[in-house]
Amino acid sequence: MGEVDKKEDARGKAGSIYRIAGPVVVAKGIAARMYDVVRVGKEKLMGEVIQITDDKTVIQVYEDTSGITPGEPVINTGQPLVVELGPGLLTSIYDGIQRPLPILKAAMGDFITRGVDAPGLSREKKWEFTPVVSRGDMVKQGDALGEVEETPGIMHKVLVPPGMSGKVAEISKGKFTVDNIICKLDDGSKISLMQKWPVRMPRPVNKKLSPVMPLLTGQRIFDALFPLAKGGVAAIPGPFGAGKTVTQQTLAKWSDADIIVYIGCGERGNEMTEVLTEFPHLTDPKSGNPLMNRTVLIANTSNMPVAAREASVYTGITIAEFYRDMGYSVALMADSTSRWAEAMREISSRLEEMPGEEGYPAYLSTRLAEFYERAGRAVPLGTVASNKKSEGSISVIGAVSPPGGDVSEPVSQATLRVAKVYWKLDARLAQRRHFPSINWLDSYSLYLRALEPWYAQNVAADWKEYVERMMRVLQEEEKLLEIVQLVGSDALPDREQLTLEIAKMIREFFLQQNAYHEVDTYSELKKTYMMMKIILLYGTLAQESLARKVPVRDIINIKAKQKIANARFEKGYEELLDSVEQEMRKEFEQLKGA
Repeated sequence: MGEVDKKEDARGKAGSIYRIAGPVVVAKGIAARMYDVVRVGKEKLMGEVIQITDDKTVIQVYEDTSGITPGEPVINTGQPLVVELGPGLLTSIYDGIQRPLPILKAAMGDFITRGVDAPGLSREKKWEFTPVVSRGDMVKQGDALGEVEETPGIMHKVLVPPGMSGKVAEISKGKFTVDNIICKLDDGSKISLMQKWPVRMPRPVNKKLSPVMPLLTGQRIFDALFPLAKGGVAAIPGPFGAGKTVTQQTLAKWSDADIIVYIGCGERGNEMTEVLTEFPHLTDPKSGNPLMNRTVLIANTSNMPVAAREASVYTGITIAEFYRDMGYSVALMADSTSRWAEAMREISSRLEEMPGEEGYPAYLSTRLAEFYERAGRAVPLGTVASNKKSEGSISVIGAVSPPGGDVSEPVSQATLRVAKVYWKLDARLAQRRHFPSINWLDSYSLYLRALEPWYAQNVAADWKEYVERMMRVLQEEEKLLEIVQLVGSDALPDREQLTLEIAKMIREFFLQQNAYHEVDTYSELKKTYMMMKIILLYGTLAQESLARKVPVRDIINIKAKQKIANARFEKGYEELLDSVEQEMRKEFEQLKGA
C-alpha cells in the first residue's frame, strides 16, 4: 500500500490526543486536511485542523478543553467548518460557530455544557416556498428558483448553489422545512431551501463594482464629513468608554442597509448582554417592525472559548455574503476586531510560532486584509428573482480597541492600511459629553471624491462646498485654540473671534447628536444639509457685518442663531430653519457699524 493509500485509509478512523495546550490539541493517528472539523475527546468537542506536521495534527478546539487527557479519541469528520444558509437566519442569535443560543439555553439553562451541538437552522419549522421558475427552464449558479418570506418585509430568495446548473426537471410549491428537496435538475442535482458553505472561503460573485453611493447612517458627522460608501470598510478605533458599542448600535439601527449582521467578537459579557436584550426590543424606523426582523446576532464574549472567537468573524461575513448574493445591502458590525486578533495571538503562541510585533502572529495583517477584502459592492452570480441583473453589497464597520487608545499598535495600523474610512473616537470628547465622540481633525474618509456626484445629484449641488467650508473652520479653530490658551480669546482679532464662534456652532449644533432622543437620533440628509447651510449663512452674514465695522460682540450676540440648536429636536425642522433664517437676516440688517 502506498503512502497516499495509507492516508486515505487513516481518514475517518479515530486517532488519539497526543498533547494539550489550552485550546490547542495535538493528535496522532488521523489523516486530515487543513481546516477539517474534528471531534476531540470522549465528549466529542468540536475543533478545526490548523496545522499538520508529519504524523501530528494540530487542532484548535472551539470549547473548553479542561479535563480532557492524552489518549482520548479524536475523530475527523472530513468536512471543513461550514455554516447553514437558508431561511431562519434572520432574528437568530448564534455563538461563534453558529449554534443557536436560545435553543441551547432552553435545553441546558444559562451555562452551555461541552460537546453539545445544535443545527444553525430549525429542522421543524416549515416555510412557504413560491417558485419563480418552471419545469424545463434553464438555470445556472446564482439564479433565483423562488422566494420565501423569511420575516415581514424581507423576501428570502432561494438561489441555485454555486457550481450547479442545468434544466429544471422538477420544482415544488408549498410548505417545506429547510432540508426538504424543492427542486431537481436534469443532471440529478437536488436543491433544498438550505445551502452549506465553508466559512473561510469567500462566496463567488460575477464582478466587483466601484463604491459610488454612500451608506446613509442618519448621523450628521458621518454622512456629511466622513461618509462610508456602500461596500466600503470603516474602522472605529477608540479606548474604553469612548462609545464604540453605542456608535455601532446606532449605525445598525439607522443605516440604510437591508440586512444587519452584528458580531460581538470577544466583547465583555455585560456589553453583549445589553446588545442581546436591547436589539429584540428595537423598532425598525423604516418599516415599524422589530429591528431583529432584518438582523443576525453573533455573540462570542470574552469569557467564551478563544478559538470560537476567531471563527465568529468568518461565520458572520459568510452569512453577510449569502444575503449580498440575493441582491441585498448588508452592514456588518464587528465589535471588536482587536479581540479577534488577541485570539489569533493566543493560538499562535500555543503553536509556538515566531511572534511578530507585540506578540501578534506575523500573518496578522494578511488575515485582517483577507477578512476586509470580503466586503464590497458586487453583481452576484446569476440573476435575481425577476430575471434582472441586480447588485448587492457588504459594508464592514470594524471596531478596534487599542490599549489606552494608542492607534500606533499593530491591529489599528493593519486595519487602517485596509480601511478607507477612519472614525477616531476620542475619550476627551466623551468626557466632555460630546457624542458621537468622533475626533473631526484625526478622522478621514477616502470615499469623499467618489461620492461627490451622488450627493450633488441626490441632495444639493453645493453639498461639497459646504462640507469643505465646515472642515476649514474646524481646522482653523484648532490653530487658534493654541493662541487662546496663551493670551485668551479677547486678545484675538475680530475675524478670528468670529471663526471661534462659528466653529463652536458647528460643534454644538451640528456635530453633537443625541442617540437617545427620539428625533435627534436620526438626521435625514435634507436636515443635515439645511443645518450646514444656515450655520454657514451665519458665518457669511457675520463676515459681511464685520466688514461694515459692526462690533464683533453684537454679531456674536445675534439671538436667532441660538434657535438653530432647537432644529435638532424638532420634526418640523424645515419651517423652523426657514423662520430662523428670516429672523437672522433681519437682525443682521439692523446691526449698525461703528
